[in-house]
Amino acid sequence: MPLTTLDPHTALIIIDLQKGILSYPTVHPAADVLRRARALAEAFRRHGLPVVLVNVNAGAPGRTEQSRSRQFPADWAELATELDAQPTDHRVTKRTWGAFTHTDLDAYLQKEGVTQVVIAGISTSAGVESTARHAHENGYNVTLAVDAMTDTNADAHINSISRIFPRLGETGTSGEIIALLDGSRS
Repeated sequence: MPLTTLDPHTALIIIDLQKGILSYPTVHPAADVLRRARALAEAFRRHGLPVVLVNVNAGAPGRTEQSRSRQFPADWAELATELDAQPTDHRVTKRTWGAFTHTDLDAYLQKEGVTQVVIAGISTSAGVESTARHAHENGYNVTLAVDAMTDTNADAHINSISRIFPRLGETGTSGEIIALLDGSRS
């Protein structure tokens, strides 16, 4: 469903825009995703709405067919400085794909009275989609900023945007989200 509205109590969740993830080859330039995510964060902050910055610093236990035994540099999990993180931003460090699992994210959003989340970041088919699924299951209205996300796999990115996201919420561009936010709060 195309973007229709933003609730008065909407939060922005930015997934994994950190040094290590941003170094991966992606379908769309990561610099563009980062620029749009920063614009979203600036707009949410300007309107006094919550901004949640999520990074990943481990993996879930359990066997997978893909190897996860890599060593990461010390700064791998550091958020991109371009996000201009503010002291008022809520930070979440996750150890699974989704930002809700074994974190304080849901409790924080409930405390803030949030009823809707806008989600952006990398990777579309992993961290973004997992977080969106969980947000939807928890009863939040979900909006996905489709031009402020990308993936390492084009087919996975397209599948999430065209098949999965319309079932979880509404989609729009960062510009549309900012315009709606600015128009509804002027």
